[in-house]
Amino acid sequence: MQRYQLRNALRAVLAILTALALSACGTIGMMGSGPGAEGAPEWVNQGTGLARDGERRLFQGVGQASGMEDRSLQVETADKRARGKLARTLSGYLEGVGRDHHARAGEGGATEAEASRSMEEVAERSLGEARITERWRDPETDTVHARAELTLDKVIATAARVEDLEPALRDHLRRRGEGLFDRSREEDEE
Repeated sequence: MQRYQLRNALRAVLAILTALALSACGTIGMMGSGPGAEGAPEWVNQGTGLARDGERRLFQGVGQASGMEDRSLQVETADKRARGKLARTLSGYLEGVGRDHHARAGEGGATEAEASRSMEEVAERSLGEARITERWRDPETDTVHARAELTLDKVIATAARVEDLEPALRDHLRRRGEGLFDRSREEDEE
């Protein structure tokens, strides 16, 4: 019973983060579609999407908030928007992993719907590992930008702990996750 309560709570958190991402002001584009703020850190101008930092593969969400007199509320709003955008990026990636697994497994594996549900659970659990790593305030517009990050390694480690995840799907993410990440990132940059 407690397991189902946890699952429902995690789904509620994901739903809230998704709603925040959808309602957030500004662009929700992938890398390279940031606002182009002069003097801004590179991550602000890159925007939301898949990123590489040396050997690390990152899911990155960049959120912003402006026009608020309460500074702590402004920072909190930018953080939530960054996490919401990261959640969308992660969900999109994991949906692609599920589709790739289903296409490769054919009739012997999980259905596409089962793979999608399993990947949703991986996403929900992985979001707890996401961290706000940087913030920047644009001195000209007084807009606060926040960067949320989650590494692919943490997502794969989380998937290893999801009991309901079909072993073949877990193995698919472990074996092909980096290649799928790199391919998705290259497609986003085109």
